Parts: sequence; C-alpha cells; structure tokens
Amino acid sequence: MNRIDRLSAILIQLQSKKIVKAQEIADRFEISLRTVYRDIRALEEAGIPIGAEAGIGYFLNSEFHLPPVMFTREEASAFLLADKLVAKLSDQKVSKAFEGALFKVKSVLKESEQEHLENLHAKVSVFSTDTWGQKNDNLFLLDIQSALANQQVLEIDYTAKYNKQQSKRLVEPISLCNYDKKWHLIAYCRLRNDYRDFRLDRINSLSILNEQFDEKQHLSLEEYFEQMSQDNNLHTIKLKVHQDIVGIISASKYWFGLVKETKGDTWHEMTFSNNNLELFAKWVISMIDKVQIVMPVELKTIIRNDLTRLQQHYK
Repeated sequence: MNRIDRLSAILIQLQSKKIVKAQEIADRFEISLRTVYRDIRALEEAGIPIGAEAGIGYFLNSEFHLPPVMFTREEASAFLLADKLVAKLSDQKVSKAFEGALFKVKSVLKESEQEHLENLHAKVSVFSTDTWGQKNDNLFLLDIQSALANQQVLEIDYTAKYNKQQSKRLVEPISLCNYDKKWHLIAYCRLRNDYRDFRLDRINSLSILNEQFDEKQHLSLEEYFEQMSQDNNLHTIKLKVHQDIVGIISASKYWFGLVKETKGDTWHEMTFSNNNLELFAKWVISMIDKVQIVMPVELKTIIRNDLTRLQQHYK
C-alpha cells in the first residue's frame, strides 16, 4: 500500500470510532509508531482537524465528516462472504440488519462492482453444520450486544440442559462468544450467585432491564475460562503454531478449547483448556513439525508414547 492510500485509510479509521490509539494504526498497517506520527502530522498539515489526548489516542473533530466511502472489489467481495456467514451463524434479526447494511454498501458501488457481486452471489454457499437442522429465528443477539455495551441486567427464561426445566434468571452479561458451533452468553447469575454459561438456543425469552451493573466487579472472559479450567480439572495447554497451518486449523482449534490466541510473525501462541490430553495429543500429532508444545510436559510424553506405538505398529 502506498502512502497516499494509507493516509486515506487512516482517515477512515479515525472516523470509525471515538478514539483510535497509535498502536492500533501501527498494527493494522504493520508500520512503526514513528511512521504513524508522521502520517498523522501529514493529515494535520492537509487541514484535517485531528485532536490528540496524551497517552490515549487520536480523534477527529465531531463536526468533520468524510464524503461517502467507495469500496474496492475485494472489500465488496468480503461483504458478500460475510452476508453468507451471517445468514447461517446468527439469527433472523441480525441477518435482516446485515442485509440492510449490505444494500447500503451496494448502493455506493460502481456498476461493474455491483455486477461482480451479482455474479458471485449464486456461486458462494455456506452450509449449516447444525446436525439437528434447527432454524434460529431469534437468538437475542442484538439485545445481548446492547446489554453488554450498556452494562444492563438481563432477565431470561432458560431451559437447563441436564433436567430440561425452565427457570427465570437475572443475569449480568460479561461476554458473548461462539464455540462448538453455538452462541453462548457468559454471565453472572444472581440465582446461583456464580458465573454461568448460557447457550442462546436454550433461552426462551429475554428482556433488558432498566438496571445497570458495574462490569469492573466481574471476571473477564479469559479469567472466566481460567476459573472453569481449575474448577473442572481442565488442563491448560499452550502451543506455538506455525503460520503455515493457522488457516488449516481455524475451525478445529475451537473444538479443542481455544481460549486465547496471540498472533506472531511466524509462530502464533495459542492457549487451550481441555480435559483429555490423550485426544488432544492426537490432534497435535496431525500438525507434524508445524507446532511446538510450551506446556504441559505431560502432553509431550503422551505424544512420544503414541509415536513409539505407531512406529512399532507399522514396522
């Protein structure tokens, strides 16, 4: 990307939210902080009203607005893929909202790009992997996001998995996450006086209450999973995975309990919580030499034993 394109992209990023940190810009464009400072200065010299708060970040004057944004063909194609995924991985309300957003995107595209999307539309498909074939009419995704953003208490009617009984719960939401191909609400449950994991397809009704809570009193999502690991005798596993296979394991890593991922230049650090080291070892073996085990030592021992048995079996 040349500098002119980068300056335009930085300007769009600055308008995308209230305050943008210099490090966010550096990470996005893979440039140094010094280069970020120079680019910001160049925008200021061009008359863009950029403000700065020491130690916090940059912001645009509230009265400044960019003209309508034009999208590249690659960006438009990415929206099409997102539309296909949203239709399968969310509920009808979110799908409808995204459809409306996509119409707005299409309205500012060049005619050639509109034709490009029309040609692609019927040729791109996402098939549901839900073995039960259930249709998620309303998973309350938009309501939960609103409650998370505003730290509002939720009242839910929930069907428990173990006894199929329904109960009313007042919960303080801390995170919305998707794993095992299902959406989950992690929240503090006032009925149980503890943190709970609620599957959204088991929520029968949901209401946002006019009551706020202090999210600083709660665990973060990472802290919650760490606590669950300790309470449920889960093993904490740390790997370094080579960038060559990160894309290949993009889906399976969640099946094996991914809780944190840190991207690197060559090796990505991944942390998992899993209660079956023997099964996890077989997955690691499939990565051959594209993985390094940081911890635990027991995992290395299991893999050595498995490889010894394989060698003897195929002599």
